[in-house]
Amino acid sequence: MVEAARISGGGRRGGDLLAFAAHVVRGRWFSLFASFLVMAGAGATYLFGVYSKDIKSSLGYDQTTLNLLGFFKDLGANVGVLSGLIAEVTPTWFVLLIGSAMNFAGYFMIWLSVTGKVSNPRVWQMCLYICIGANSQNFANTGALVTSVRNFPESRGVMLGLLKGFTGLSGAILTQIYLAVYGNDSKALILLIAWLPAALSVVFVYTIRAMKVVRQGNELKIFYQFLYVSILLALFIMTMTVLEKVTAFSAAAYAASATVVSALLFFPLFIAVREESSIWSQKKQQLTNPPQIITIDDNNNNNNPAPNPMEEKSRTATTTTRWYAKIFDRPERGEDYTILQALSSTDMLILFLATFCGLGSSLTAVDNLGQIGESLEYPVKTIKTFVSLLSIWNYFGRIFSGFVSEKLLSKYKFPRPLMMTLVLFLSCIGLLLIAFPFKGSVYIASVIIGFSFGAQLPLLFAIISELFGLKYYSTLFNCGQLASPLGSYILNVRVTGPLYDREALKNLAKKGLTRDSVKELTCVGPQCYRLAFVILASVTFFGAVSSLVLVARTREFYRGDIYKKFRDEAEENSEREMALTVNK
Repeated sequence: MVEAARISGGGRRGGDLLAFAAHVVRGRWFSLFASFLVMAGAGATYLFGVYSKDIKSSLGYDQTTLNLLGFFKDLGANVGVLSGLIAEVTPTWFVLLIGSAMNFAGYFMIWLSVTGKVSNPRVWQMCLYICIGANSQNFANTGALVTSVRNFPESRGVMLGLLKGFTGLSGAILTQIYLAVYGNDSKALILLIAWLPAALSVVFVYTIRAMKVVRQGNELKIFYQFLYVSILLALFIMTMTVLEKVTAFSAAAYAASATVVSALLFFPLFIAVREESSIWSQKKQQLTNPPQIITIDDNNNNNNPAPNPMEEKSRTATTTTRWYAKIFDRPERGEDYTILQALSSTDMLILFLATFCGLGSSLTAVDNLGQIGESLEYPVKTIKTFVSLLSIWNYFGRIFSGFVSEKLLSKYKFPRPLMMTLVLFLSCIGLLLIAFPFKGSVYIASVIIGFSFGAQLPLLFAIISELFGLKYYSTLFNCGQLASPLGSYILNVRVTGPLYDREALKNLAKKGLTRDSVKELTCVGPQCYRLAFVILASVTFFGAVSSLVLVARTREFYRGDIYKKFRDEAEENSEREMALTVNK
């Protein structure tokens, strides 16, 4: 009998353990942990500077053609309208599966082409492959990031900073794993980019989903714990990057480094399980001691007269016939603009111009980083160091613009457009360090360009939400983002690529050779990118000056309490919910 009771108790404990495990996997915090991992694999586009040299040499491209591939990569990475539209009518798991399939198909075809396992594709086919692969990250963003923001709506600013921060670290994380698994074979990096992010989305396809929002008092404290873990991860990767430069790492050392990176990536799982355990205990306590609820009939709503259908119809008809008249009749800044009102406003045009100049120049620098290192005769390992540094400081830029700019705004009324201006001026310094290189300058340039590049997009998204409201935010921030690939095409494909090729042809002429004499058009020397990056620095400086105009136009707006409307609305909703609960 005692034995039977022991078996029965063990069965209950086993059942409780399974129920708790199911509760954890279905919980908000585990979903957030899964989103961290998906976003940590969603930044493969930042590694283009590592494997672009293999594309160029294997397929015999010149720099202009390679920059054309870079443009289509940026086009795919920045045009996320399709993923948003699909997410409106399908569940999250379907969005993640589409992104996973696109990621694998695009990058796997690039790997097959570079390794010679298929016949050399045409340029338009390679452009299509890389555009599909890069566009997959928008599906990861929509599936993981948007779902997480909906699950934690009161902490959306911190949430965006964290998730985009993991995306910023993605390039450095994948580099550490690639060095441990494949060694120094940069072609194999393309294969890793093809299967690992796709596998992450498939593994967590059913755990990342929208859930019922539950208030939790210590929510912000938990997010800061996640932040500290991500900072520790970034610092570790930066330390390893420096050590890999000054010390020859063995295969075992690379494996140990990748193991620590993986452990830090999975550390948020323990935080998620701890919080889900706390929620589990609260639920069990409520089942044991259910709270008493007093219900009272609510007749207050009967005092409100029913709307007159004729008046509503007349108002709708008037609005429909006069929509075009409201395009130039814009509301105050901070109110909800319509799409056409926002796109035709001077503020949006200035933002578009600043983004075109700033992000266009930064993307050009990122895409050419591998060839910059090659032209200055750095070894392959050092070029990978540049890319890792850029990825790590891209993360710090995102965290800075998400957390620090919010603190400065709330405490000192420091306007975000002014932060954007300072970031663009900083980017000019990084670009000039490449135009006029000296020993070690590319290391400093990688840090500066990575930081400024990472800071720009979160600032852009925040400024758009503050000036034009949240009603049409999903469409407006995608429209603002379109300036990025446009700037990349003009500055990268039309300016930087031809100027590089011109210098490379001069090098060949000095050797008595012609373009037909070599398969790969390569330029060596500091002059290869000098003129191009002087132009990029000038364009970025112009973007910073344009941003200063926006600072002047919005200074009164940012001196006020820009979040008062949202606080008042939240208080009204809380009072309404409380009244309904009491009066039921």
